[in-house]
Amino acid sequence: MGYEPKTKATDVDVDGFIAGSPKPADGAVVCALMRKVSGLEPRMWGPTIVGFGEREYALAGGKTGRFMAIGFSPRKASLVLYIKHAEGWDERLARLGKHSTGKGCLYINKLADVDAAVLDELVTAAWNATERL
Repeated sequence: MGYEPKTKATDVDVDGFIAGSPKPADGAVVCALMRKVSGLEPRMWGPTIVGFGEREYALAGGKTGRFMAIGFSPRKASLVLYIKHAEGWDERLARLGKHSTGKGCLYINKLADVDAAVLDELVTAAWNATERL
C-alpha cells in the first residue's frame, strides 16, 4: 500500500470556510494577499488550511509527496501562515510586529498587530523561493 497524505487538496468552498472561521476578516485579507502574490485561486487542503499552488517534498525511501506551496489557516488562537523561510526572513520578522514562529509556520494573533507591507514582503519572498509544480 502506498503513502497516503493526511492533508490533501479538496473541493471544499474556500470563501465559505473563511466566512465560517474564527477569524473571517483577517482570513479574507490573507487570502487576498496570497491570491495577489501567487496569481492563483485558493484550494482547501484538509479541513482547515487554505493553500495556493503545489510543491513536491521528499519522503523517506526516496518517495515524494505534494503539498501547497504557500497557505494559511484562520484559527481561533491565531492566523497560521505556512510559508517558506526565504532570504531576509529574520530581518523582515524583526520589522513585522507581534508574532511568533514554529517549524515552518508564522503565527499572528491578529493582523492589526503586524505591518501589512512587511507581511506582503514575507509572503512574496516565500512564494518566489518555493519550487512549484
